[in-house]
Amino acid sequence: MYVCRRCNQPLFSSESKFDAGCGWPSFDDSYPNAMKRLPDPDGSRTEIECAKCGAHLGHEFVGEHMTEKNTRECVNSVSIRFIPAQGHDE
Repeated sequence: MYVCRRCNQPLFSSESKFDAGCGWPSFDDSYPNAMKRLPDPDGSRTEIECAKCGAHLGHEFVGEHMTEKNTRECVNSVSIRFIPAQGHDE
């Protein structure tokens, strides 16, 4: 699972991660109530923040047709940390 680097809030399952070809970690789903979605002032993007501590995570894009869920959470890699399942080295 991927957690917020600041507060360890679980954010994303590794099963929701996909290669969007953009160089940033991308996910098409998050854990329920894990994030806040805030429109950028210019209205062109939606910022995503950790719901627990308010840390900036990246931006959400909808309508790109990259996955079946049609959502891309484009996340700054320094804002998250990967925690492998117990007994697995990944």
